[in-house]
Amino acid sequence: MPLSIENQNKLDAFWAHCVKNQYFNIGYPESADFDYGGLERFMRFSLNNCGDWAEYCNYLLNTFAFEEEVIKHFAKLYRIGFDQSWGYVTNGGTEGNMFGCYLARELFPDGTLFYSRDTHYSVAKIVKLLRIKSQVVDSLPNGEIDYQDLMRKIAASGERHPILFANLGTTVKGAVDDIGRLQRLMSQAGFAREDYYIHGDAALSGMILPFVDDPQPHNFADGIDSISVSGHKMIGTPIPCGVVLARKKNVDQISVEIDYIAAHDKTITGSRNGHTPLLLWYAIHAVSFEEQQRRIAHCLRMAQYAVDRFQACGIKAWRNRNSITVVFPCPSEDVWKKHCLATSGAYAHLITTAHHLDSSRIDALIDDVVADLAEAAA
Repeated sequence: MPLSIENQNKLDAFWAHCVKNQYFNIGYPESADFDYGGLERFMRFSLNNCGDWAEYCNYLLNTFAFEEEVIKHFAKLYRIGFDQSWGYVTNGGTEGNMFGCYLARELFPDGTLFYSRDTHYSVAKIVKLLRIKSQVVDSLPNGEIDYQDLMRKIAASGERHPILFANLGTTVKGAVDDIGRLQRLMSQAGFAREDYYIHGDAALSGMILPFVDDPQPHNFADGIDSISVSGHKMIGTPIPCGVVLARKKNVDQISVEIDYIAAHDKTITGSRNGHTPLLLWYAIHAVSFEEQQRRIAHCLRMAQYAVDRFQACGIKAWRNRNSITVVFPCPSEDVWKKHCLATSGAYAHLITTAHHLDSSRIDALIDDVVADLAEAAA
């Protein structure tokens, strides 16, 4: 049935709003330079990925074949054999982080989760939902975990099987916890590698680090046990989504048989969006590795441009290595609301995702911040 004129006008007004603000985002890590027009015809179907893509499912309208290709792609990207890994397309980074923490808890039921103060706020929720023991660790000024505080707290706890939550790009400062250093410190403290678990939250930087010349340790070959990455951030999708990948030997412990769909399920949510695996499949086939390298290089250049411009104006701005997150002093509420900035205490940040093709929005923001801080100083 057709909509009423009133409701059609609401939709038309919202369409105009979306078109006007499509590229507004400079404070949050969502890329808007995507075109999934080739998939619009599939929106007429109820695509549901029930359970495990690797097994038979009695629900025929699924995208399991596409999801399998997506997982193969990410297994290669994060340097683990496809036959040694298992993962799935999630509804975003929080679900991926919960999956990693859930796996770790099943492996070490009495283990304590250690995570830094710069960790995404959702991890505190995950701790409550999983009822897992936890300790918050101090952060270094750049946003990395405070390694010495971590080791002090592990020692004081007497924990035999620590679960380490590593940030591979923190939310506010884009900091990457040093996976290699964590393992060296754990070894020095007398822990064998099989006695602790490392989960990596790579929501944004997970699609940056594999494409740069000198990445920080971030993959399975570097020592992680599971990783969560977002699809709607660096890749860019119209629906929030992500990928979680883990070592298959650990995942096999949590499989559950579901009789009414004649399948096994290892996922958090069970019934899952069948469209998002199709979107990610389309994205990884539409853009080559070399094109993605060029795209990331452009984002990093824009980030350095912002740092240089801020500093030329006498404003202390900075970014972490391989990060497109530029941190600077928090301006007044009028400015951060005007530019939709994310703020945290004394800091704000801008994020140079790929739809910022030139410096115009960066310049407009910096001009307003400079004027605002000058006015405040006066």
